[in-house]
Amino acid sequence: MQYIENRTFEEIRVGDSAELTRVLRTEDIELFAVMSGDVNPAHVDAEFAKSDRFHQVIAHGMWGGSLISAVLGTELPGPGTIYLNQSLHFSKPVGLGDTVTVRVTVKEKNEQNKRLKIDCLCLNQDGEPVITGEAEVIAPTEKVRRPRVVLPEVHLHERGARYQELVNEAHDLEPIRVAVVHPCDEKSLTGALEAMNQGMIEPVLIGPQAKIEAAAAGIGRGLDGVEVIAVPHSHAAAETAVEVVRSGRADAIMKGKLHTDELIEPVLDRQKGLRTERRLSHIFVLDVPHYPKPLFITDAAINIYPGIEDKRDIIQNAIDLAAALGVEQPKVAILSAIETVHPKISSTVDAAALCKMADRGQITGGRLDGPLAFDNAISASAAETKGIVSEVAGDADILMAPDLEAGNMIAKQLIYLAGAESAGIVLGARVPIILTSRADGTLSRIASCTLAQLYVHNKRRSN
Repeated sequence: MQYIENRTFEEIRVGDSAELTRVLRTEDIELFAVMSGDVNPAHVDAEFAKSDRFHQVIAHGMWGGSLISAVLGTELPGPGTIYLNQSLHFSKPVGLGDTVTVRVTVKEKNEQNKRLKIDCLCLNQDGEPVITGEAEVIAPTEKVRRPRVVLPEVHLHERGARYQELVNEAHDLEPIRVAVVHPCDEKSLTGALEAMNQGMIEPVLIGPQAKIEAAAAGIGRGLDGVEVIAVPHSHAAAETAVEVVRSGRADAIMKGKLHTDELIEPVLDRQKGLRTERRLSHIFVLDVPHYPKPLFITDAAINIYPGIEDKRDIIQNAIDLAAALGVEQPKVAILSAIETVHPKISSTVDAAALCKMADRGQITGGRLDGPLAFDNAISASAAETKGIVSEVAGDADILMAPDLEAGNMIAKQLIYLAGAESAGIVLGARVPIILTSRADGTLSRIASCTLAQLYVHNKRRSN
C-alpha cells in the first residue's frame, strides 16, 4: 500500500524542495475543460488553435497552477497545508506532448505564525520556465501519514464522435431521396429536416398535410421547397412510400410517427411490396463509451425467433452495412450464453452451423466465430481468461443475438446503462429503411440517415 506523508513546519528547512513531472495529454486538457467549464477554443478546438497565436492546442494556464497545488498538498508541506496566497506568471505556452516539471522550494519560514513562502517554478522539456510564482501557506504542525487514495478512472467520451466521423465520410456524397412516412410529430420531422440541412437526404414527406404542417409550426420550421404527398392516415402513408420507391422516386424509407409493423406490412406485400430474396433485419449501430469502434447489434427489432436460414440473412445484412461504412472483413460474434457448443442450447448449435456456412461461402465478406458469450465477444481479457483463441473474440464489430428479445435487451442496456448513442436501419428490402424509435433524439435520426446514405452509395458503386 502506498502512503502520503507530510513534512511539519519543524521538519522543513529553507531550501527544501519537491517536484513532480507530467506530460500534457489531450485527456488532461479535456478533463480540465470539463471540470472548469473553460472551453476556450485555444484549448479544445484544434482547427481554431492552428490559426491562433501559438498555432497549436495549448494547456489551460491553471492546469499548470493545479500541478503546483498538487505538489504543495501532497509533498511539501503535504497533508494539512493551508493555502493563503499564490502568484503566477505565465511565460511560455505548454503544448500537447510537452513535459512539465513542477518544482517548489521553501524561501522563507515565519516561526510566529507557522507560515512559509515558497518559490514555484514550472519548466518544460527544454529547461525553459513556463510558469513562475510564489505561494504562501500555513504549514502543518502535526504529523500526518495516510494511505494514498486511489483515484477513480476517468474515461472521457465525446457524445456522437463516431457518428460525426460517419457524417464527415458522407460529406461529399450526393443526398439520397427518402420517403418519410407520417412525420406528424416534432421529433420525426426535425430529424428529417436536419438530415436535409446537412446534405444527407432529400425528404419526401408523406402523411396528412395538416398534421405535417402543424408539426412544422411546432418546431418553427417552414416546408418551402420540401415535397409533401398528402394522404389521409399513417397506413396510407406507408403504402404510398412503397409506391414511391417502386416508381424509382426514393432511395430509402424513413419511419415517422407510426408503429413499426404498420410500416413494414406494405414493404412485405408479395405483389406490391419491396421484398427481395433476403430476409429483412434490423441493425443497431451503437457508439458505445469505452468501446474503440462502432458496435453493430442485430437483430433487435424485426425477427422474433429466427431460424438458421433467417440468421444467415441477418448476418449477411449486417456485414453488408459494416462494409458500406468502411469496415473491411467485419468480425461477427454469434452470441449465446456460453462459448462452447451444447446440444441443449440451440443458439450454440446454430452458431456452429453458421460458422461452417461461412466456411462454405454461404455467408461472405466477414469473419465469423461462435458461440461466444457477450463478455468474451467484446473483451480481449475475458476471452484470454477463457482460453479462447480467435480473431473475433474480444474485438467484435458485429454482435449477432440469438433472438429479438436478447438483441433488444443488449442494445437497450448499452443505451440506457452504458450511455451508448444509437442509430439503426433495416436491410433486406429493395431499399434501406431508417427505423427510429419514438424515444430517439435528433442525433440518432441524423446518424441513421447517414447509415442509409452510405449504404445506398456503396450499393450503387458495387452495381
